[in-house]
Amino acid sequence: MSTVSLGLFEAFGIEMEYMLVDRETLEVRPVADKVLAAMAGHTTCDVEIGPISWSNELALHVIELKTTKPKRRLRRLPSMFETAISEISPILDGMGLCLLPSAVHPWMNATTETRLWPHEYHEIYETYDRIFNCRTHGWSNVQSVHLNLPFKHAAEFAKLHAAVRLVLPLLPALAASSPVLDGKYTGLLDTRMNLYADHCRAVPSLTGNLIPEPIFDEAAYRREIFTPIANDIGKLDPQGQMEVEFLNARGAIARFDRGSIELRVMDVQEYPAADVSICAAVTSLVRALCDQRWLPLEKQQSISTADLRSILDQTTAHAENATIEDAGYLQHFGIRKSSITAGQLWSTLLGELRREDATLDNLFAPIQIILESGTLATRITHALGPQFSRERLADVYRDLADCLHRWVPFQSL
Repeated sequence: MSTVSLGLFEAFGIEMEYMLVDRETLEVRPVADKVLAAMAGHTTCDVEIGPISWSNELALHVIELKTTKPKRRLRRLPSMFETAISEISPILDGMGLCLLPSAVHPWMNATTETRLWPHEYHEIYETYDRIFNCRTHGWSNVQSVHLNLPFKHAAEFAKLHAAVRLVLPLLPALAASSPVLDGKYTGLLDTRMNLYADHCRAVPSLTGNLIPEPIFDEAAYRREIFTPIANDIGKLDPQGQMEVEFLNARGAIARFDRGSIELRVMDVQEYPAADVSICAAVTSLVRALCDQRWLPLEKQQSISTADLRSILDQTTAHAENATIEDAGYLQHFGIRKSSITAGQLWSTLLGELRREDATLDNLFAPIQIILESGTLATRITHALGPQFSRERLADVYRDLADCLHRWVPFQSL
């Protein structure tokens, strides 16, 4: 998704992943190739339908919905995604399938049910599998939203990377949607993020500390991030199947070939309007930081990766209920308190930002539900109750699938 020649906040790219499941049982169905072939008329890994495209992912039961090219207006994206969902629905109906939202399948057996994409580029996926073992939840059961933000030159990259690093720890407090795995509560509201943090343990340089290092120019980024990755992976991939820039798996990655930074810390929501609303909130906050509203760039660049990771760990576990007790971090957002919950922080910031950001205000309805009723993960836990049966779990996730079909938010009551 090239953003080359686009400056800060001139356009946006959004990608979101869904599970293909049996419409009745909600069991995963590894048939993304058949769905894409039905849309295109031939086997393919990518189907472009105007402004929106569908494509494959590593796991054969996962399909990706994305903007074909960067879009200059976020507010138009919900209707575009809604049209794309309606256009694929007859094909899914004919195959007895539906799309299941949320960031992890609640009872999938990753070891026995994972099937890798067997067509174009399959050699790359097979190499990943050989090195990392992709038949695990961390590889095949982690559905996320990626937000691509452009930069045009070195100064813009420096500002954008500093701002993105600060915002990443707060994202689970809006976007967590994965409290259940293997049929039971995990104790985390953002289980996907926890799985993602560990999925490259065979080559730790790929993820680093999840929060990107405080690097603010391309030369240093290539030297300190890409070179260690290349050295480590070269020992395991002597034939050079894998490209270094695609291997970078931090929570936000710099794509200098595209002129963009891609944020990867958001769980997918129950319907795309909620995902776009969250992306609008994230964009508005990143823009305010780039404008140095609360603290100058030098201060933003000085915060340590370890401190940011500590906050991310808290929001991964508790989402909006996480208490942030780092006064120095809070000052980056104009907060003069020693502690505040992540949910209260978002509520304060978005109350301020939406007054001057017409796009955010226009897309705010799904965010309002999150601020008032909790993240999707919280609403799922409320719907399930403290103890639940497999039947109750299926009923709740069937309701989630219905939200995507009917284009409505998930309510726990």
